[in-house]
Order: sequence, then C-alpha cells, then structure tokens
Amino acid sequence: MRSELKQILKKYPVIAAAKDVHGLEDACQSEIQIIFILFGDIINLPNIVKKAKLCGKLVFVHMDLIEGLDTKEISAKYIRDFTEADGIISTKSNVIKAGNEMGLITVQRFFMLDSMAMEKAKKHMEYAYADAFEILPGVIPKIIKKISNFTEIPIIAGGLIEDQNDTYTALSSGASAISTTNKSLWKFVVEL
Repeated sequence: MRSELKQILKKYPVIAAAKDVHGLEDACQSEIQIIFILFGDIINLPNIVKKAKLCGKLVFVHMDLIEGLDTKEISAKYIRDFTEADGIISTKSNVIKAGNEMGLITVQRFFMLDSMAMEKAKKHMEYAYADAFEILPGVIPKIIKKISNFTEIPIIAGGLIEDQNDTYTALSSGASAISTTNKSLWKFVVEL
C-alpha cells in the first residue's frame, strides 16, 4: 500500500479535506484523487464514504473527528468492515497500528507545537506503522524539511494552507502532498 500511495501522491499532491457535505460534493466534482473525510458520525459515515467512492476517489476517514468513534483499535475494524474507505487518519498510534494490520492505508497526524512534539513525532516515525505522516500546520517549511529527513515515508502538510504559494512552499520543503479544505486549491492539482 505504501508504494501505491507514494505514486498517487507524486501524481496528485493536493488532497481535498472535506469538512461537510458541500465540501464532499465539490471534491467529487474536482480532479482531486484523494479525499480526507473530516465530518460525520457512525450512522451516516458509510453513506458519506460511499458517495466519495462512487466519484472514483481514494477515501480516508479521519477517525478522531467522526462522532461516535472511539480512539481504540476496534474503530479501525468498524471502518474496514462497515465502510468502503481505503484508509484512516488519526493522531493515535494504536489506531494507526491496528488499521495498518487490518490492511487499511494509514496516515498518522502530528501537530508540531514545539520541539517536544517534534521529538515525539520522530520517535513514532521510527516504528513506521503509518503509510504517510501528516504534519500540521502545513505552513512551517523549516520543520517540514526536518521531518522529511527523519523518514522515507510520505509527508503530507495540512492546516493553514491558504494559497498556491503555501502549496509550493510545503512541496518544495519536502512534503509529498498537501491537504486542504480550501476548494480553490483543489483544482490546482492540474497546474502542478
């Protein structure tokens, strides 16, 4: 899965982060190939994912943001067994490990708040359960460069990416891709 994800990110380095139904509809109409689902609950999630899959997209569910899901391993099993999602996103290592073991593509999310957070991320990257790492905020090129030197696993820059300049800066700093809720950047993929 990891090599397949690397190839997709290389070709399509902009990821649509859909935070509501309207965002999902716009992502489905775009040329974006990957959608991060950042909304929903355990009741409507299977239908949300199905809609994205019908659009031909690779779909990841952000486990920490879905109402009714717990940050335990059983939640990864729920995603695998009751949705058509290709993968999961979480800040929780135990959930990422469980998802990886179940055959889901996994993205571990890290918030770079200070040097301690960066050291913690580096330690987690050594275990490499995730298929990709998402670093937030995505507008910290110096840190993205350092983090990308820790691992060969793709780095996704997310959070606070507002324009094409932010996108170029993150990608030129070592990120393999960016994730954004900014719909104007979703069409940017064809211009890269």
